[in-house]
Amino acid sequence: NLAGQRLIAKVMDRILRQEIPAVVIDNPDVAWDPVANTVAARKPGAPAPAPDREADVRYAKLLSVFSAERGVDAYSPRYPTHIARKFDYEREIPEAEVEALLKAVLSAPVAKDVAKTIRKRLGRPLEPFDIWYDGFKVRSTLPGDTLDAAVRGRYPTRQSFQDDLPAILGRLGFAPDTAAFLADHIVVDGSRGAGHAMGAGMRTDSARLRTRVGANGMDYKGYNIALHELGHCVEQVFTLNRVDSTLMMGVPNTAFTEAFAFLFQERDLDVLGFGGGDAATRKALRTVDAFWMTFEIAGVSLLDMAVWRWLYANPDATPAQLRQFTIDQAVAIWNRYFAPVLGVRDSAILAIYSHMIVYGLYLPDYAIGHLVHAQIEDRIEGRNLATEMERMCVQGRLTPDAWMRGAVDGPLSADPLIRAAKAGLKAL
Repeated sequence: NLAGQRLIAKVMDRILRQEIPAVVIDNPDVAWDPVANTVAARKPGAPAPAPDREADVRYAKLLSVFSAERGVDAYSPRYPTHIARKFDYEREIPEAEVEALLKAVLSAPVAKDVAKTIRKRLGRPLEPFDIWYDGFKVRSTLPGDTLDAAVRGRYPTRQSFQDDLPAILGRLGFAPDTAAFLADHIVVDGSRGAGHAMGAGMRTDSARLRTRVGANGMDYKGYNIALHELGHCVEQVFTLNRVDSTLMMGVPNTAFTEAFAFLFQERDLDVLGFGGGDAATRKALRTVDAFWMTFEIAGVSLLDMAVWRWLYANPDATPAQLRQFTIDQAVAIWNRYFAPVLGVRDSAILAIYSHMIVYGLYLPDYAIGHLVHAQIEDRIEGRNLATEMERMCVQGRLTPDAWMRGAVDGPLSADPLIRAAKAGLKAL
């Protein structure tokens, strides 16, 4: 697996640096060596493919998004930039406050302790792709084939998952009448791509949950995605149907619905019936995993923010100039926060996210969502998840600060995430 991981990392590096030969893309007739960056024809006697790299298409796409947002700027006098609209209008959290939260996570000393544990578990020096280390998830202790078989046996079709929604919600702590109400307002659809959740716009409609269901039934990956999307859908049903006024429907911003999706997703094995064993160990694994995921996405979020600041400061930039800045900034963030933790310098891997290219400034929502999730976990410790979730959701779309104080009795903070990671490492 290590050789495969290194190869994928090299492919990623070629992508973000725009070094892929253009002929390789969507072309099954050529063979590409990502390490040497050479191409050859697969058919004997075929002419040698041209090795010319792809033009800076990746960064031209981002410039086109920037150009579109600049067009919006002229019609948005109160929020005259995309940055202002994302932070001050959509999130209602100032950009400086979000940056401070991200840096609090990235600067936390516990990151080095987590990395030390990962290094010990892997038995080798860490490499850049270890920012996606998955070994703290409880599922990593179980064979993938076992999980796939269990899920396929229970959910051979999309309808079987739909029919089991009341039972799934019951296992998460929802009372039978509430579980039935929620299930009646959620429709499960098959997905050709990634999972997705779309809330209803009126109380007579239903939220839509999409996940992959293959010809042989749902596999574990599809099920894990489905639990994530179910968290979104339950929030959507509550915040539309049980708020005092539909004018207050929803949550403060995208990060808050992500928090509830994370809440459900990390309990997927408990719902599936694989939640036996030491509860304290499972909790410790989850808290350390949550920190490591947040540590990684916080760096990516900082890069996303830096790129958009640079775009507004350099509105006439070329794709090549944007590429160079993005790579340089990715390396700078890596060397500042990740190199001291992982022990390797000069990686640009933070620039690989396609979210950054097509959904400008979306990535900070994931990091904020992890922080909200950690604070919700801290609050519901020893309490009923279902009761607490409904209580939080029916607050409606308050400002983030007011919502957090009502939900968890305190402001948005990185402290609970960091504190839980320390306790989790100690328990492990």
